[in-house]
Amino acid sequence: MLEAGLMVCIGALAAVMANLGIAVFNDGLRPIVPENLEGRMSRKELGVTAFAMSFGLVIGFGIPISIAGSIILIHSILLGTDIIGLAFNRSKVNAILAGIAGALYGLGIYYGLQSVVEVFKLLPLNFVDGFNKVGEPVVVSFMVFPAIAVALQFSIKKGVLTFIVAAIARQLIVFANTEKLISINGTQIVLSPEGIALIIGMIFLLTFAIKEKSEDQNLSILASLFTERVAKIRKYSWVLMISGALVAVATNQLMIAGDPISLNLLSDGKISEGGIASLAKAIGFVPLIASTAIATGVYGPVGFTFVFGAGIFSPNPFLAAILGAVIIFTEVMLLTQLAKVLDRYPGIRESGENIRTAMTRVLEVALLIGGANAANAIVPGFGFFVIAGLYLLNEAAGRPIVRMAVGPIGAIAVGILGNILVWIGLYIPPAG
Repeated sequence: MLEAGLMVCIGALAAVMANLGIAVFNDGLRPIVPENLEGRMSRKELGVTAFAMSFGLVIGFGIPISIAGSIILIHSILLGTDIIGLAFNRSKVNAILAGIAGALYGLGIYYGLQSVVEVFKLLPLNFVDGFNKVGEPVVVSFMVFPAIAVALQFSIKKGVLTFIVAAIARQLIVFANTEKLISINGTQIVLSPEGIALIIGMIFLLTFAIKEKSEDQNLSILASLFTERVAKIRKYSWVLMISGALVAVATNQLMIAGDPISLNLLSDGKISEGGIASLAKAIGFVPLIASTAIATGVYGPVGFTFVFGAGIFSPNPFLAAILGAVIIFTEVMLLTQLAKVLDRYPGIRESGENIRTAMTRVLEVALLIGGANAANAIVPGFGFFVIAGLYLLNEAAGRPIVRMAVGPIGAIAVGILGNILVWIGLYIPPAG
């Protein structure tokens, strides 16, 4: 009963945070949420995009791994609550409704993992695997936005330089991961190539902007791009702390795990190894999560993911809860201080509009590519046809659908149309 209660609480709280734009779990979705909060994307379009980006991962990744390992992979819960929270319009009443739906979802995940997978196997055309491709380009492409912002604000040459160095840095990290060059006490640390590339790009952006440093260090009279965005995270730090505590307790009870590697180790009874693997993974993703949090003002319900390691190594659930809350609080305070430092520089503050423009352009391209790849994976050939046609018709019609949502909406449409075509005998899915 306690375990079911934890799942209910985690599901409810995560859905509420997603609804209010406080935190979402999907790294690729996090940069998109401000597009809605700042009026550049409708809530309906955001909800459809969240569904397209996260649904396939829930059904095709999170749930199957959870079933195989007998421990619930956190993706099964938090990707689903992203969808639930963003499906409702942002308001206090809808936040409550999202919380109720999230609670029921958490309960459903706890009791009915296998049945969900079986239901989608009954479809004549299982499009879940194809949906996984919608979000694939987002995190990879998002690392380009600092280079675009540099090009827009400073010069195209500096933008190209930023892009090239970030790309080289990414490939060096890929090489280091492949050759297992980075380790602690024999445990390999796998860094996020995209996270490192994003940090490198941000360093270039900051370096160019810092040259315009003002002599007035009084932050109270300065516009505060990064501080304003992180202020929202800090405002809801108490909610995030509760989330961190709940997740740490659930991990301590071996109910959930933060990644497939630690999940498999924990399910085999290798607790220490699972904890080390969890911490190593968290270290690798700090650059990606921190930089997107500062740039977007949207955090993750499990922060930098150190709460999983805290839960694993805690001797009891009470200490796990305390550590989980303290860790999240510490992370938020560090983000706040870093944002204040960044906002001391007028060049950085003046780049705010360029940063937003760069983010929007990158996400438009990434989601269009992701939607096209997903649609074509579902129904080869026809998928590309639908996405290309939908995009161009949308442009010709004066863009009633924002560019960012065309790819995900098209992928969903192809999934539905593909099943209809199979039902009426006009399409035979390829074998295997």
